[in-house]
Order: sequence, then C-alpha cells, then structure tokens
Amino acid sequence: MSDRSSFPPVRLASEPELARDALATPLLSRAARLARWAGDGTRVDADGGLAEEQLPAAAAVLGLSGDGAAAGASEAWRVALDTGLVRIVDEDEDEAAVAPGPDLDLLTGGSPHDVLTVWTNALEGVLADASVPDLDALVEAVGQGGAVDLSGLDWDPETEAEFLDGVLANLYRLTAGADGSGGGPVPLPVLAASMIVPSDMGEPTNDILEQVSEAMMRLDDQFRLLEPAGLVEYRPVDEELMAEAENEPSTPVEEVDVARYGMVRLTPLGLHGLRTRLLGAGCRAPVIGELADKGADALLDGTAGFPPAATHAETEQWLASREPLSAARELLAAARGTDAGAPLRRLRCQQALSLVGAEAEPALREVLDDAELGGLARVWLTERGLADVPAPSQEMIFWLTIDTVAAQLAAEGDSEELHALVEGLAEQHSGFFAAAWRVDHPQTADVLEAMGRLHPDKKTAKEARKAAFKARSAHGG
Repeated sequence: MSDRSSFPPVRLASEPELARDALATPLLSRAARLARWAGDGTRVDADGGLAEEQLPAAAAVLGLSGDGAAAGASEAWRVALDTGLVRIVDEDEDEAAVAPGPDLDLLTGGSPHDVLTVWTNALEGVLADASVPDLDALVEAVGQGGAVDLSGLDWDPETEAEFLDGVLANLYRLTAGADGSGGGPVPLPVLAASMIVPSDMGEPTNDILEQVSEAMMRLDDQFRLLEPAGLVEYRPVDEELMAEAENEPSTPVEEVDVARYGMVRLTPLGLHGLRTRLLGAGCRAPVIGELADKGADALLDGTAGFPPAATHAETEQWLASREPLSAARELLAAARGTDAGAPLRRLRCQQALSLVGAEAEPALREVLDDAELGGLARVWLTERGLADVPAPSQEMIFWLTIDTVAAQLAAEGDSEELHALVEGLAEQHSGFFAAAWRVDHPQTADVLEAMGRLHPDKKTAKEARKAAFKARSAHGG
C-alpha cells in the first residue's frame, strides 16, 4: 500500500478464528467448492476461464441463479485458479483440462496461517478488480482491433490503485479505535472527505463537495465488491438517495440521515488483511501484545506513539508475565537517558509503574537519589501513602517539571492538556521562568520556547521566550 506512515495499534483475533472467518467468506468458499467440483469433464477456454457451456453447472453448484449467476460462477473460478486451488493440465495439444491445485488441501489440512495466506492471495485479486472501471465504460473504450483506449476512460490504473489504498489506510485508522479493539462503522462521506478535503480547509467549496460526492459513488461500487471477500461490513448508499442526487444539487449530509449515505466497517478478518498489506509496504502497524516478550526498553520505545488506552493495554500484557519488583527495576533502568526520546520514555515508565503494586517499593527507593528518576520515584511512593519519602529539592522539582513538559510535547504535541499544564505552571510559580532557565536538562530551552508559544498571555509568553534564550546561552545552544 502507498501510505508509509505509522498506524494505530490494533487487537487481532487469533489465527484460528481468522481462518474460520476466511473459509466462510463467499470469496473463498465459492472458489473452494468449484475447485472440488471440477474434474476430468471440466473444460476451460484459452485464458483458463470456464468454458461457456460449463457456467450453468458451476452456478448451480454455488447455488447461484438469476442474471448474475454465470458471472458469479466465472468470478469464483478465476479466484480458484489465481489462488492455486485448481490448475490447468494439458491432455493433448488441442484440449486443456483441470485438476486440483496444490493449495486446495491447505484449506482443510493446512494450518490457520496457510488458510489466511490463500485468502490474502485471493484478496489481492479482488482489490485489483475494485480499481477497474465498470464493464460498460470498458466496452465503450474498446477501439478497433480490440485495444482499450485508457485515455478515453479518464482512468489511470496506478492512480486508482493508490486512491483505493489510501481509502483503506484511512479506514484502518478510523476503525482501529483508541484502545486498538476496533471502532464502529464509518460514514462513507467521512471516508471520502478524508481523501478529498484538505486538512487545513474550513468550509468546503462546492467543487470540493462535488469531488466528495463523486468519490462516494466510486467507493460505493468498490465496497460492494469488497464485502464478499470478508474485508468489510458494508451498508450501501441508499438507492433512493442516488436517484434524488441525479435530480438536484448536492446538499450537506444531515446527521440524522448519515446512514443513508453508506456505512463501512473493517471486519476482524479485514483488519488482519489490511495489516498484512501495510507491513508488506513497509509501514509500522503494531499489534497489542507483540511487546509482551520484549525488554523494558522495547516496551517504552514501542509505546511512545500509542494512544493512552493502547499503551495501558500493552503495558498490562507486558507486566502480566513478570514479577513486580524485577519489572519495576527493569523499567527504571530503561527510562534513563539524555537523548531526545528519554522524557517520553520516563513518562511511559511512570505510567507503567502506576500499574505495579506495593511489592515494587524497594526498586523505587533505590533511585531516590538519581537525578533523572528521583522525582518520579517520590511521586510513586507518595501516591501510595508510603512513609519516609524524602522531600525533593527545588532543583529536582524544576528538573522533573521540564522533563514532564518535554514528554507531553513528544507524546501529544500542542494538546489542550499541555496548554492547561503550561498555564498552571506559570500561575502557581511566580518566579518559574527566572529559575527554570537554569535547569540542567538537555531540553530546557526547547521546553521554554514551547511554553512561550503556547501561553495565551503575551507578557508571560515573552518571559518564557527570554528564559529560553538564557538557557541556550548558558548551555552553549
């Protein structure tokens, strides 16, 4: 897929569960039925497709009837052929026949991973089909000699594939959910707008709204194709709504009517399938639980960009297999450092330690005199009401404050919580900036500059910028 950024962590169903889902999809179950039905009497055309006279019998095997029965049987056969469930064998120079393919036995005798591999291969073909214009448009574009004039279609295969990849990447993000367990259905207009409307645009123009409407219609066709593959659950655009749209200009989507515009949700199988594609494209697409057997350094770094609920879930799994005292010591050791990522590691360490019981107390007392960890250790001990917690020095208080703001900047950027923290610090400590620039922390100047940018009061913001300048001068920055 085309998007090479990082994606939210997700919870995946087990491979046996996913394999059962894959076997139940119309995409794979129909292909498997035809593969088992095919035999010595089955004939194919020059391209390997079922001969026309074979289609009625194939449709009957699949329980298909009506106008689309032959097309459905032909499509199921193509999936069986493309995924290796059947293979073409030459009986002589003039005729070709079929035989079971090498992957057919995998569906019953292979591992769940084998089944999912077959399904994933089948999915690629469906995704390729979903990027192709409708048949009528293709027929109209066929020129003399049977060549397709793509310029007449206003269609570029690469662009269309990239568009669908982008849509699915956005759907993955939108349905991952803050805790990684999967969200609710996404309105089709929201998904279309995510691909069309610039992020910095206020009120969309009529031209943008028209593009969103056109994208919705394309997506409606594509998701109708993708649902039988088990990738999505899809409620199509209301046909009456489409008829209305032909007779009057586009109108804003009313919240009460949003379901009429189409609703789509990734299935657990679809979540697995898209993650597989994302990983193949070089994206970072984490799964909750994959850090459970790694060291504390991997946990603190790996959850750096996770949403709070996902961080909590990942950390709980990491702690579940460890003894509290040794886990706390490992976390504290991994939290040390003066590199750019160290403040966020310490924040993640503090969050992890909040899940550890009183058995970890010795580990926290061991670092009370540590310049980097002494502050968070005092916070942990105090929150549990433990006795004999030494008061922190002013130097330690200011160092911990700078470290905390640096971590929040790294975790959330200019969030509302950070705005509130910055305002609170300036209000509670009248001489904060006069003292803060002296703090021997590698990110002191950066934090003070950020506070100058974030604080709404011009006088206070100016004080912060002056303090940042002093910090850079004092530390050779």
